[in-house]
Amino acid sequence: MTTEHTAEYAPEHTPRLAWAQHAPEVYQAMVRLDGAARKGLDAKLFELVKIRASQLNHCAYCLDMHTKDAIAAGESVQRIVQLSAWEESKHFYTEQELAAIELTEAITVLTDRFVPDEVYERAAKHFDEAQLTQLIASIIVINSWNRFAVTTRMVPGHYTPGRHG
Repeated sequence: MTTEHTAEYAPEHTPRLAWAQHAPEVYQAMVRLDGAARKGLDAKLFELVKIRASQLNHCAYCLDMHTKDAIAAGESVQRIVQLSAWEESKHFYTEQELAAIELTEAITVLTDRFVPDEVYERAAKHFDEAQLTQLIASIIVINSWNRFAVTTRMVPGHYTPGRHG
């Protein structure tokens, strides 16, 4: 006879503010900006960038969304899991992806320093100027989304893949 242990999860927190409802024009502008930023970028790379920035910004809502969207785009669970320790698991990623991930960290954590020349130059070797501009825009947009979600305490766990994209 086996005994089954059922764990009781902590309750969901309550969002502070339904910002998209109170500022629908800002929300729609962000959606349009996000769509414009992703143009020309590989869907899996785009999601890896969003996941890494969201990890750094501790944005649970965006992590829920973008891990689901990455899997829906064909990304592997293993590469998503390893992303938080990418420097120790570089062999899971292409040189282009590594350059994008490193640039994501440099842009996201501006309080540490400016974006180092070597990080920018490495990214510039793997992306033409148009792609690099789109990548930078995508990194900036996810950082903005993270700040809205973290500040208003959006609740993770209810996102359906592909709902916003």
